[in-house]
Amino acid sequence: MIEHLQPRILENNDWATLLFVVAFALVAITKSTYETRFSEFSKLIFSDKYAKIYRDTSNLKGSFIVGLFFVQILSFSFFILLTMDIFGCKSANGYNTLKSDWILYIQIATFLLYFILGKFLIEKIVATSFNIDEFVSLFNLQKATYRTYIGVLILPFNAVLFYYDNIPKIVPLVIIGVALCISLFSYFISIKTYQNIIIGKLFYFILYLCALEIAPYYFMYYWITKEAA
Repeated sequence: MIEHLQPRILENNDWATLLFVVAFALVAITKSTYETRFSEFSKLIFSDKYAKIYRDTSNLKGSFIVGLFFVQILSFSFFILLTMDIFGCKSANGYNTLKSDWILYIQIATFLLYFILGKFLIEKIVATSFNIDEFVSLFNLQKATYRTYIGVLILPFNAVLFYYDNIPKIVPLVIIGVALCISLFSYFISIKTYQNIIIGKLFYFILYLCALEIAPYYFMYYWITKEAA
């Protein structure tokens, strides 16, 4: 009888609870510090008022965006980890579910951090080379704003999904679909807003779009699916 008993593996999720508390605390602090701005930011998907008011590129380095930048890193990292877990990946030890693998979470968060910052620096270099600094700076602000919005938006979903098992695969797919729709909407708003600049430098814009907006995300998708295989 004893021979058939399997050891019970206890998963330590304290690290995740701590990170969720930190993420929600950052959102709460930002909301209380920038009450009016956060109110407009929360309506971003329904109105472009926020984008029109805070379109100065200096806002890209402001404490509002920087504070929520760390929230989006934590949020996106959790979502990637949860998606890989929901689609059937297992930890290296063969017992714990992937979402409890804090080492993998750190690896994902580090990759995302370097990916976003590295992409930003490369875009600045390319913008200087193509003489489209003004457009790229404005475009980056727009992207950062909507990307941050998506990160904050999916944070509570991450918290719920993390503490539940047997989540249907359709759930992360729906979240990805909504996130893609918001991202496409942000591109549409950017192109509409800066169409005069784009038309004047159409060739460079297309080259920029293919090299720095499509290719990097394709390679990220390849890396994630390779890890999940």
